[in-house]
Amino acid sequence: MKQTTLQGSFSLCGKGLHTGLNLTVTFNPAPENHGYKIQRIDLEGMPIIDAIAENVIETTRGTVLGRGEARCSTIEHAFAALYAMGVDNCLLQVNGPEVPILDGSAEIYVQHIKRVGIAEQNAAKDYYIINKKLEVKDEETGACITILPDEQFSITAMIAFNSKVLSSQFATLDNMENFETEIAPCRTFVFVREIEQLLAAGLIKGGDLDNAIVIYENEMSQERLNQLADTIGVPHHDATEKGYLNHKPLAWENEPARHKLLDIIGDMALIGKPIKGRIIATRPGHTINNKFARLIRKEIRAHEIQAPIYDCNKAPVMDINRIRELLPHRYPMQLVDKVIELGPTSIVAVKNITSNEPFFQGHFPGEPVMPGVLQLEAMAQAGGLLVLNSIEEPEHCSTYFLKIDSVKFRKKVVPGDTLLFKAEIAAPLRHGIVSMKCYAFVGENVVTEATFTAQIIKNR
Repeated sequence: MKQTTLQGSFSLCGKGLHTGLNLTVTFNPAPENHGYKIQRIDLEGMPIIDAIAENVIETTRGTVLGRGEARCSTIEHAFAALYAMGVDNCLLQVNGPEVPILDGSAEIYVQHIKRVGIAEQNAAKDYYIINKKLEVKDEETGACITILPDEQFSITAMIAFNSKVLSSQFATLDNMENFETEIAPCRTFVFVREIEQLLAAGLIKGGDLDNAIVIYENEMSQERLNQLADTIGVPHHDATEKGYLNHKPLAWENEPARHKLLDIIGDMALIGKPIKGRIIATRPGHTINNKFARLIRKEIRAHEIQAPIYDCNKAPVMDINRIRELLPHRYPMQLVDKVIELGPTSIVAVKNITSNEPFFQGHFPGEPVMPGVLQLEAMAQAGGLLVLNSIEEPEHCSTYFLKIDSVKFRKKVVPGDTLLFKAEIAAPLRHGIVSMKCYAFVGENVVTEATFTAQIIKNR
């Protein structure tokens, strides 16, 4: 899959939830590998903030990004829409300290993303694949976020409050294709008992019954409730009638849980890469969401080059017989056993290292180690299969390597190891010459890497 951006720009205007200011946010296309960024166009120099988890400076009733003097809050709904719609690269320009709250959901963002369209780019989409359980807990609040391996990105969110109106709910999104209809319309929510505290903290100056679900569950005097209603500019309500106070009825009985799921997606967008894994979140909030996003980013840095997934039960894309049709190598120089993935610009191949390899007899007696030059040869053969598979009559051509750059040997390869080779075309085939970036893995670890330049020549 390829990276994507917007086909055009669009702007949305509205008031800020916390500041009450009239604000405009503009979504712009961005180049490959740009990711998400926010630009404060109202500040001198128009500073840009990278939308990554490490730049989150506050998580009180929303996610706040900051860099130097520049900051921007209430960004989670916008990024949830971009992430769920598959947009990888986008520049958001804002003329104030927060993104407008609009109707408190992500629905309007989704509608405009669909209206301007999504454009495919040339660079490959860089997924981070979860291959082991990761977890973050907060013992004080009971919040917990766990991620497990899965073939796609999916979420289950469970919320629990000490409330007779809103106690326990859960929501699940198994496929991001359902985000538009199942999650995007869900609005943010707040308890009446929280409003006074939030107002005292200088927040929710732009909150009203059009952009939030307000939950009234602890009876108070009519006078006090009227004063609170006047403060936030909403109609008076009968103090004896408990429940949801909003103009628009709940779209789903579990709309609050669905909105919490929406917030998780927005905060996971700050990981910087689309991920494949299943999140199970108990009592989530922006604080633990951010801790979890930082953990994933730490894992990504620790495994900067992620090993391909090898399922030995799957039939190979190329078996040994097909490999021999494309490559001239034979024993003892045929160093690829099978190909398990093959695309237009990448390949994953396998070499099982046994104690019977002929080079172990002299390299080294008593301590068998696969020679680095043969690791490079094996990687080159995998790259050759990738290139030959893309041309006509590959059986009549051979691959000759012209140059090898940036070679690194990181770990020994010994009998019993299974080598996975991943080769990706770095520059397209021109005049019979191609450049490839290649990696060799044992388990999750890179053992060898190099950049190859090769030429395809027809056999005489």
